[in-house]
Formats: sequence, structure tokens, C-alpha cells
Amino acid sequence: MPAFSATAPGKTILFGEHAVVYNRAAIAAPVEQVRAKVYITPNPPGKPGNLKIDAPDIALDCDFDTLPKTNAIRSIIENAGVEFNIEHFPSAHIRIKSTIPIAAGLGSGAAISVALIRALASFLGRQIPDERISALAYEAEKIHHGTPSGIDNTVVTYAQPIYFCKGTAKTKKTNVELLLVGAPISLVVADSGVASPTVQAVAGVRQRWQENPHLYDKIFDNIDEIVDLARRTIESGKARDLGPLMSENQVQLQAIEVSNRQLDYLIQAAMSAGAQGAKLSGAGCGGNLIALATPDTAPGISQALLEAGAVNTIITTIQPTNKGGVL
Repeated sequence: MPAFSATAPGKTILFGEHAVVYNRAAIAAPVEQVRAKVYITPNPPGKPGNLKIDAPDIALDCDFDTLPKTNAIRSIIENAGVEFNIEHFPSAHIRIKSTIPIAAGLGSGAAISVALIRALASFLGRQIPDERISALAYEAEKIHHGTPSGIDNTVVTYAQPIYFCKGTAKTKKTNVELLLVGAPISLVVADSGVASPTVQAVAGVRQRWQENPHLYDKIFDNIDEIVDLARRTIESGKARDLGPLMSENQVQLQAIEVSNRQLDYLIQAAMSAGAQGAKLSGAGCGGNLIALATPDTAPGISQALLEAGAVNTIITTIQPTNKGGVL
């Protein structure tokens, strides 16, 4: 019997991580070279609600009803059932595969959520708009991250570069815009090899912000200004000018204590190999960094990062777009 399938890309945050949780802006882009894929194979003889979950990348092989209530995959399936107004999904085997490193800042949780929601919709023969997919994935992000901004599920759902600003308690309206990209942006993404669960990094920043809100709000404001400059630079097609902005963003991330010795060392290795700028990407305290390159310098930067201790690198290009605007 044929399987119903769906896929979703990884992501990288170019500017604004952590500050975006505190109602400042951020810029993110999909990373198409790594993806989550979900396959759903119907099992007609089985009873409704009898779902077998197979996710080898996270060592999960079990029946749906044995998953803890706090499990993100269970949450996605239950919320999708509410969305589609069904009490039990038809019996099926759900296989989840991903090439996105876990706890590395590349949006593995969001990609699995988006791919699973789309596969469930296809399995049921339903249509679901991107806005609802992102909203359902956001609920799972709360389990992964504690207090997520919503940027991961958004950029993964739309699979385009975005400008994102979380709504304040007063406005309660998140501003999401497709970002106009004026020229190609070449990046080298490197995995530091240090796993960093986002929920822990986010919680650490929150604790330090609560202890010293004046200092941290000032840093978040500085990051917000960098994001604004980066947006205008990206739109104008001056990719090379993003380098100093990346490096300045990294200084601010060091100030909120989410960089570490390994990330700092790898960033310096990238700069020495010709990167125009570099910074951690995502939660920090490990995970990934990004380095701004050109098509000519990217291979050398990638090799230098591997020699300096990165466990994996991805060379990716954010392609120009001719459509921007509010989603």
C-alpha cells in the first residue's frame, strides 16, 4: 500500500537569536541540504487510533498510546486530530527520518513537526494552510524549547528567508515578513560537535535576564539594531557587508553568555580562512555556527573548520528572491 509523505527543511538564524524571544526582530533562512521526512503507511486491518511510531534517529519505536503526554510527537498528532476534528486516526505506521542534527540549532524539532503535520493531512486527504501548520508546530516547539519565539516553526513552514518579530503582550500580533533577498548569500554552516538542548540555553538566558534586566535589555536592543541593518543590507544585495554585522552580533551573544570556547575557536578559524564574518547560530552553548563566504572561499573555509574540530559542515546559498511582504 502506498505511503503518504511530507518533508521540511532545516533552518539557520542569520541574526537576532535569543533577542527574538524578548520581542526584538530576527532573520532566519531555510537550509535545504538537511531535511526531515515523514512517511505514513496505512494499515487497514488495524483498529482506529492504532498508530505505530518509528523514529530511528531518536531511538523511538513504539505505539502511539505508550508515548508520554509530554512527548512532542504525541502532542503533534493529538493537536492535528483536534485540527482535523477526528477522534482517532486510521491505523497506520508512521516513520520519521531526519538528516538534521539534533540539538545543533538547525531546527530539527520544527522540521519534524511540520513534516509530520503535512503528512497527516495528506494521509487524511485534508488541506491545511501554512498558517495553521506553523501554529500547530509552535505548540510542539513549546515542549522542545520552553519559551520559543516561534521563528523556527515559521521559517521551516514557509521554507523562505523571513524577518520575524514576536508580538508583545500588548499587541499580541507577531510580525512575519518574507524577506526580499537582493543577491546570493553564501554560507558555511558548521557543527561544533557540542550538543546544546535549546530549552537549557533559553532558560539560562532568561535567568540571567531576570537577574539583570537593564543590562540584558540593552544588549537585546543592540542586537535589534544589528538585525535592522542586516535586513536593509540583504534587501539591497550587498551580501559582503553582512560580515561585520555577523561579527558584531557574535559579540553581543558572547555578552549574554551563550557562546563558548569551542564556538569562539571555530569562529576564529573561519575568519582566518577568509570568512567575511561569523557567529553562532541558534541557541548557542554549542550547536552550529555560520560563516559568511563567497562561492570561491566557501570550500576553503569549510575545510579549515573541519581541521579545527567541527564535526560536519554544510555549504549553502540563500538565493535571491523577488517577493517580500507581510505573511
